[in-house]
Amino acid sequence: MKRNVLSAVLACATVASMTAGLSVNVFASSDVSLTVSWWGNQTRNERTQTVLDMYSEETGISLDGQFSEWADYWNKLATSSAGHSLPDVVQMDYAYLEQYVSNGLLVDLTPYVEDGTLDVSGIDEGLLDSGTVDGGLYAIPLGENAPALAYNKTLLDEYGIEVNDYMTMDEFISLCQEIYETTGYKTDIYYGNGDSFLEYFIRSEGAVLYEDEGLGATEEMLVSFFEIYEQGIAEGWMCEPAIYAERTIGTPEQMPLVYGSSPSTMSWCAFTYSNSLASLISAAGEDVEIAITTWPADDAEAANYLKPAMFFSVTVDSENPDEAAAFINYWTNSVEANEVLLAERGIPASAVVSDAIADQLDEVNQGIIEYINEVVSPCSSAINPPSPEGSSEVLNLVNELVEKVCYGECTAEEAGAELYTSGNEMLAE
Repeated sequence: MKRNVLSAVLACATVASMTAGLSVNVFASSDVSLTVSWWGNQTRNERTQTVLDMYSEETGISLDGQFSEWADYWNKLATSSAGHSLPDVVQMDYAYLEQYVSNGLLVDLTPYVEDGTLDVSGIDEGLLDSGTVDGGLYAIPLGENAPALAYNKTLLDEYGIEVNDYMTMDEFISLCQEIYETTGYKTDIYYGNGDSFLEYFIRSEGAVLYEDEGLGATEEMLVSFFEIYEQGIAEGWMCEPAIYAERTIGTPEQMPLVYGSSPSTMSWCAFTYSNSLASLISAAGEDVEIAITTWPADDAEAANYLKPAMFFSVTVDSENPDEAAAFINYWTNSVEANEVLLAERGIPASAVVSDAIADQLDEVNQGIIEYINEVVSPCSSAINPPSPEGSSEVLNLVNELVEKVCYGECTAEEAGAELYTSGNEMLAE
């Protein structure tokens, strides 16, 4: 029934788009207002608001920017969707795209591409396809991104410790042990965001985390994943869960790599994505050099992937979907806007825009381009399909079980068995 409601909404949008003569100038009106929401850090917030102000000044359209931290963002969207009061334009993540589409919450943007409102000619076809579900285009990628292990190079150089690309899991654990024994600094393995690393870990095993109606991972694979945390806590090199109690998990500025009072409360590394590097460097300060390498995997090519950094989508609750689509077009194709954004959300999806601002990017973003093009791209495989309905419940369970393992409330074997049984039940509902 939800899909039927969405189809009706899309049909109306299609008719409207065919008769409206879509362009930025046509929509310029002080009577039109749009709400744009995103998750992010202070750097992203400031740059995004500047671009919103630029667009508002150019078009006369009032733009209300709303931002939150990662966890709060999705909670707010869930509440808004229940009350049919979603923002006009929402920043969307690949992991949530399928769920929002299947619940009839996003507008198919295909008609806006067909009538020229949305110019996607500069976006790689494979990257653009990442925003499609069941043949409809529900999200426009804002940039290109890749998993990245950020680490304190200044610290490790001081002790003569080297970090290599494409580490196996055993090599990574040996490195964690060496760093802890030598420096006292511990390891943060994506605590509180476990499904991202779990998916990567499962890809390395030649499987996918989610299949059509259940988990693609075996129970043994899941147990092996939790054993990493179990071993790290037992041997002392894993960050203890208590340090996360008063931090907003997922916020770069509060990651143990850059935040903490002593080696016992800090980490030498952070599991993150390439577009977070600028925020981590800013938070670390001038005296600390942050470098990046690949996440550990026994099969680097199978595990590694390129992904859309994030998307913009138009929601079915928008009273001005035409104007919302036009705004996304501006964001995607305006060189002036991207001269402000400067690849903070990842290397711009449009190759035309990316080329136009390349000379203006700082050393950090030039390094990210080099990392993506020279390290990840040559040794990677296609990204998994968007996570299915029910995966958010699985994500919560993964994080709960990681916490229990780290607190010693259950064993890795028990956690793996629980995730396998309950996870399959959640996905089957």
